[in-house]
Amino acid sequence: MSNQDSEAETLRPRRGSQSYSGRDSRPTSTKEILGWYTYAFAAETYVICGIASFIPILLESLARENGVLLSDPTKPCGSSDSQGAQDGQCIVYVLGMVINTASFAMYTFSASVLLQALLVVSISCAADHGTYRKKLLLAFAWIGSFSVMAFIFVGKQTYILGAILTIISNTSFGASFVLLNSFLPLLVRYHPEVLQAQRNQTTPDLAGDTMQSSQLEDSTSDLNQAMINSTSALMSDEAPAFPNGVKSGISHEELTSKELQLSTRISATGIGIGYSAALFVQCLAIGLLVAMGNSTWAQRVVLFMVGTWWAIFTIPAAFCLRPRPGPPLVVNGRSEGISWISYFLYSWKSLFKTVKAARKLMDIMLFLAGWFLLSDAVATTSSTAILFAKTQLHMKPWALGLINVISTMSGVFGAFGWAWISKVFGLKPHQTILVCIALFELIPIYGLLGYLPFIQKWGVIGLQQPWEMYPLAAVYGLVLGGLGGYCRSLFGELIPPGSEAAFYALYAITDKGSSVFGPTIVGAIIDHTGSIRPAFWFLGALVGLPAPLIWLINVERGKLEGAKLAESMTRYGHNDGAEDEEAINDDETRGMLRDQA
Repeated sequence: MSNQDSEAETLRPRRGSQSYSGRDSRPTSTKEILGWYTYAFAAETYVICGIASFIPILLESLARENGVLLSDPTKPCGSSDSQGAQDGQCIVYVLGMVINTASFAMYTFSASVLLQALLVVSISCAADHGTYRKKLLLAFAWIGSFSVMAFIFVGKQTYILGAILTIISNTSFGASFVLLNSFLPLLVRYHPEVLQAQRNQTTPDLAGDTMQSSQLEDSTSDLNQAMINSTSALMSDEAPAFPNGVKSGISHEELTSKELQLSTRISATGIGIGYSAALFVQCLAIGLLVAMGNSTWAQRVVLFMVGTWWAIFTIPAAFCLRPRPGPPLVVNGRSEGISWISYFLYSWKSLFKTVKAARKLMDIMLFLAGWFLLSDAVATTSSTAILFAKTQLHMKPWALGLINVISTMSGVFGAFGWAWISKVFGLKPHQTILVCIALFELIPIYGLLGYLPFIQKWGVIGLQQPWEMYPLAAVYGLVLGGLGGYCRSLFGELIPPGSEAAFYALYAITDKGSSVFGPTIVGAIIDHTGSIRPAFWFLGALVGLPAPLIWLINVERGKLEGAKLAESMTRYGHNDGAEDEEAINDDETRGMLRDQA
């Protein structure tokens, strides 16, 4: 082992860790961080240019080409760009079912998000243990990128293939990004700045048999690493735990601050790089659509370009990222020959343990209920707005792409601007969230104004003109930029110390799982009414319902309850007579709650 490796091995946190084959404790290199950034640069284009923009447009267009008018099933549908009112009500037969062409995209998204949530949980253990982390990331990256490129082969007669490719690509993207985020705690943990901070700090082991000073890394936790991304905690390498001799009330503010600052810096840079790439590709796509004209072929070429971008820039990420293997999974005292079924069962068992513990914490439950509704509202509003603009306002694809450009730019501003607003007005995190919800509610309310007769006579306001989508896109981006960070921050305050990874996994599953219901309900509304505008009633309720739940959260009460639960878990964990091997295996779960059965 090199001197550098030896130094890193000495300085790394020793909580419940032991040597295992393939452990990589080398300090984080600039090349490795660049590899992490590069994948964000590659894959973020799929979210903004694909799933949030041109994929729903293409799915609706292909379904419309195969559809008939709702008012007269003997007549084929016209283009949704037509100003004819009847062209906005078109049905298609899918697997024997009659659905609105706009619903086709909504149902497809629901299916993809459901599979994504199931996959993320199922692979979590395999990603955390052994050498699978990087292998799985690259596998899902290639599957996702090539499935997007395959849209070039989707035509009128194969529109169902478009739905299948959407499900495959969206599921693969979600899994790959969770795996990418799982590298973040490792990049921070072994970063030279953190290693240097650990070298310079010690803390007394007051509960031990002697009063000898022990290195701080023996007792500190990787607190709040999972706050950086709603999914990063699901795969974090280790979770905070309270070792023997250190009480749960002890905190190490300087080291934690160093880690959080570094995590925030790396994460924010990655977000900025990914958004910059997406904006660049989106502008290229708009130019391409203007040059090629309004056709499904042009949209398919754009998606081929998005998939190619994703695939090409995954290559440098593959070379720059280190595998960073995790500890082997130990089942019945052995770590060799573990079947995939064992990895699968272990992942779901860990999730159920966390849910069981969360039921004991009132404020955690209030937040998760509110977040379930709010995250669903965010996802459903985006896809509903794009389809409304296409089918009701008859906007062309390049104009729809511009909506996403404005929303993304506003989101970047919101990510940084809300911190300043909160500081100026002295807002607490839950108060900032409530302000964001209030602004968010303006979007469905504005859409409902179109029902008022006197506003209908004006011919403007209430989403009657295409240009009205642009200021609403700016509002949506501003709100989204604030909700993401502040919801994670508020949730982090409520988590029992030592269980950050497990509870952020639950946070991620709530986020992904909730997004199944909104698009399905909106799709049903469209099928029943033949129009998208009535869905604004549902969106208005969905956006507003989380507000009283967030308002009822008492952070101080939640922190106290969380600390009590953590203390009881720590006491149980140290006095249950468990074998050393079992304790080590518990530590290897990276924060998943101990088995209290």
